[in-house]
Amino acid sequence: MPLVPLQADVLGPDYRVETISLPPDSEGPVVATLVTLEPHRPNGRAVLHVHGFADYFFHTEYARWWADRGYTFYALDLRKYGRSLLEHQTPHYVADLEEYFAEIDLAWWRITQRDGHREVIASAHSTGGLTVPLWVQRRRPAELAALVLNSPWFDMQGAAWLRSPATRLAIERLGTSRPLQEIPRKVSTVYGRTLHREHGGEWDYDLSWKPLESRPVYVGWLRAVRRGHALLHAGLDLTCPTLVLSSARSYFGEPDEETAATHDIVLDVEQIRHWASSVGRHVTSIAIEGAIHDVVLSRPDVRAQAYDVLGKWLTAWVGTSGPQEP
Repeated sequence: MPLVPLQADVLGPDYRVETISLPPDSEGPVVATLVTLEPHRPNGRAVLHVHGFADYFFHTEYARWWADRGYTFYALDLRKYGRSLLEHQTPHYVADLEEYFAEIDLAWWRITQRDGHREVIASAHSTGGLTVPLWVQRRRPAELAALVLNSPWFDMQGAAWLRSPATRLAIERLGTSRPLQEIPRKVSTVYGRTLHREHGGEWDYDLSWKPLESRPVYVGWLRAVRRGHALLHAGLDLTCPTLVLSSARSYFGEPDEETAATHDIVLDVEQIRHWASSVGRHVTSIAIEGAIHDVVLSRPDVRAQAYDVLGKWLTAWVGTSGPQEP
């Protein structure tokens, strides 16, 4: 059990939260935040979840699914996101994805050394689904039992020229000379409206932490992501069982609410499936019909399919996945 008292989280008294202090960067003090949900009957295992871009942890159903199976569930709000965003900071900005390794290291130490978990499943969504495999490749943690990636960002979506050598060079140069230059882009709010309870969706979350209109994209941050893509494309060598979940289809036209509720309108799912095998030696890639970008926030019947897939995969490659008796 934790050696320090934890505070109640915004999600309610079942969720405990602690602040992780990190070395300051050029903008000043930096923190990350670790949220914990304890199971009623712990099995000695844990999950560490990392969110995506313009996001934070509010996925109580996902956390409860793991806790019902005996896993202590931890979620990390990375620096400059969600609970960890400080007033003086540029939201989400880092110049290198490896900057996140510091808080993942410290969260992992708390889970394994402080709290005594010897088997940990790493879970991540979207940009987190790129960052976490890169961290695993570098750190090779002995306690890692498996990896679950929910719509990981494995490549630059959009027209082919966005992935050309010329564009790559331009991002490198601008990312070095003008890292905080914002990249103009058109962002539809329809994805957020399909999610948030105030706009007809199912989920309640803080719109100041996860805005309907997303967040600005800066050249220096995109350079960091594209460098991460290059490392992934060169091939990682992870040996743990890995599950890659995605929607069955993407849609990049002008979405309406029905399209946004049944497709990934953020990433190209064909790219996800194409690059999934680059993660390592033992990868299962499953496309869920009707899923959205964040698969576990899809409609209830689609989520049920996703959890069924997750449960069967967990039983086959990690261990028992069924819910425990109260």
